[in-house]
Order: sequence, then C-alpha cells, then structure tokens
Amino acid sequence: MPKLDVVSSGVRDAYARRSAEYIDLFGSMEPVHHADLHLVSAWADSLVGPVIDAGCGPGQWTDHLASRGKDVRGVDLVPEFISRARESYPGVRFDVGGFDRLDAESSSIGGVLSWYSLIHQEPDDIQTPLREFARVLRPGGGLLVGFFTGPALERFPHAVVDGYRWPVPLLASEVGGAGFDVVETYERVQAGARPQGAIVARRRAVQ
Repeated sequence: MPKLDVVSSGVRDAYARRSAEYIDLFGSMEPVHHADLHLVSAWADSLVGPVIDAGCGPGQWTDHLASRGKDVRGVDLVPEFISRARESYPGVRFDVGGFDRLDAESSSIGGVLSWYSLIHQEPDDIQTPLREFARVLRPGGGLLVGFFTGPALERFPHAVVDGYRWPVPLLASEVGGAGFDVVETYERVQAGARPQGAIVARRRAVQ
C-alpha cells in the first residue's frame, strides 16, 4: 500500500480512536435513511461488473451490495473498521487501503460507491481520488458519491475530524473534470441533520 500523506494519516488515526463509537452508531443499515437506501440500491442494480465500496467503514453498505448479488469488495483506511467488517460479513472481501492507488486493473470495475468517504479530502486534492475512480472504472461504469452539501465550499467541525461541505454544482463539476458524465444530482434536507447531497455519474468513454 502506498505511503499515506499527513492528511490521510490524520483521518485514519482519528477514526481509529473512535472506531468503537462509530461502529455502534453507524455500523449497520438500521440508521440509513430510506431515500439513501433506495438511491444506492437502484444505482447498484444498474451496474455491470465488480464493485468497489471505497471508504467502506465497518462494511454495512458493502454487505448490502453483496446481498443484491454484486461482486463487491470494501476498502478503508482504518484497520479497526476492516477487522469488524471481516468479522461481521465473512463472505465479503475487505481490504485496508486508501484511494490514491486502488488494487484494480484499469477499466476493470463496473461501479465505485464513495458514500461520504470524500468528505475529509482537501478540496485542492479532490481530483486525486476521483481520477483514481475513473482509472479503475470501465467506460460506462458507475460512480455514486454521497457528501454533505451547502451554499459554499467550506470546512466544518465533523464529530471525528474536520470535513468539507460542497455545493452540489461545484462537486459535480469536479466529477465531470475527472472523466465522468454526471447523470443525476440529489439534495436532501432533514430537520436536525446536515444537508446532504449525492451525485450519480458514468465513466466517460475514452476519446
């Protein structure tokens, strides 16, 4: 695995320190909003080929995709999350790793789920994971990004480690610039929760 930069190492260590708390709160499908469940499930059902759950945490979404018949594996920086995922879902593959270099051949993957896994990425470096997702996806392969949204790109104090909220059009533009065609965007506002967004995109055919 490539050496992590300081930011990635800091994110990994912050989640490792609070991994037990995070797993208790979010380590199952029970807290998932019905709209998110529908969106991710419908997206997954449209895919052809293997899927990577990039930033899988304790693996609940990876297992959900596997339950829908997908050949899926989860990848996460936090060893504590991967250990829990392997224990909870022994029939699914989970690997410790980051997004700078995924363990997959170019144009070999049918879909990448990045569900709130880019929220700690520095905006100036957001193209690094997006272009890596584009590298591994076959032309026409699907990308689904979940994130926190707001009227301006700004840093905010996430419970684990500071993150970023993105205006939907701005992040959609970054996705497009990484080699994707944006298919749909979503925004959801819920009382008592941060506004949330999602982007569905397809890997652009190589010109």
